[in-house]
Amino acid sequence: MKFRSWLSLVWILPLSVLAEGNVSWSTVLKQDKDWYGTGAARDIAANIMLYQSTSGGWPKNTDMTVPPSAEYLAGTGREHHAPTIDNGATTTQLWLLARVVAATNDDTIKPAVLRGLDYLLAAQYSNGGWPQFYPLLKGYYTHITYNDNAMVNVLNLLRSVALGQEPFSFVDETRQAAAKAAIARGIECILCTQVKQDGRLTAWCAQHDEVTLAPAWARNFEPPSLSGAESVGIVKFLMGVPDPSPEIVAAIEGAVQWLEAVQIHGRQVDNTPGADGQRDRHSMPDASNRVLWARFYELGTNRPIFVGRDKVIHYDFNEIERERRTGYTYLADWPASLLARDYPRWRAKHKLP
Repeated sequence: MKFRSWLSLVWILPLSVLAEGNVSWSTVLKQDKDWYGTGAARDIAANIMLYQSTSGGWPKNTDMTVPPSAEYLAGTGREHHAPTIDNGATTTQLWLLARVVAATNDDTIKPAVLRGLDYLLAAQYSNGGWPQFYPLLKGYYTHITYNDNAMVNVLNLLRSVALGQEPFSFVDETRQAAAKAAIARGIECILCTQVKQDGRLTAWCAQHDEVTLAPAWARNFEPPSLSGAESVGIVKFLMGVPDPSPEIVAAIEGAVQWLEAVQIHGRQVDNTPGADGQRDRHSMPDASNRVLWARFYELGTNRPIFVGRDKVIHYDFNEIERERRTGYTYLADWPASLLARDYPRWRAKHKLP
């Protein structure tokens, strides 16, 4: 990245410090607690505050270990960096800023955290859901978005705020109360969007219509369906409710029973390159006890479905185009630890029969 103004000189030292710190954007929330008090962490925090939008949120897929360009700071091109909760955006920035505040008590960072929290609170629909982008963008972005744990990431952060937990213990009581109310609405939305089949609770779609609450299309390869991936994050969040209501218990039990029922046995994902030497991926028979789940299950039948960019539904993973086979995760073991460890512990904790 080239800078054609005095801003390039300002950022020479932070960039060198970051190089010595050797912390990538994907690992900024995986550091030891002491790291958040270092100069490298404070430099990244300074970058993050520069990237913050006027509405209080942050864009996705942006490496904020690198400072914004002079053009970005001048406002050029910001329309292409809409604030969102997709791909960990906004929640990642808030967790990092709050951890730096907890480690340094830097009062200059606190206003950015509070603005970010206000953004999350303002973005929530009255029915308790969150859209993918806020301010709203036209298209499927307005749907209630569980995809990639977007809404669950927000709820987990707000839970820490509502409880006054570190690193958000400096947040004022008014915002703590607002976070608590937002969580209650979010849980109600989760309960209302859980899909029933033949009167039985099952799971959730990656996105639900913000008006009807029904499962909804997103991208061409993300159909209305039941999710073997996003449903796991939702269940884990619900398990964190300290005194679960009968409705929450029923939601968890229903989802777990569904996840157990739709296991895929005798298959594996093979990453052997194609005859042309290029990357490829196929589903193949597997003689071990491996268990997989599909990202998408057909509504009504619970059959695993696979959809490419042509929006055509297939029941065989190998029938979709190579670009999607290798560019998206349709089969994995997302619920494995939930079923083997988290769910039994939750039942024992609440002494469920």
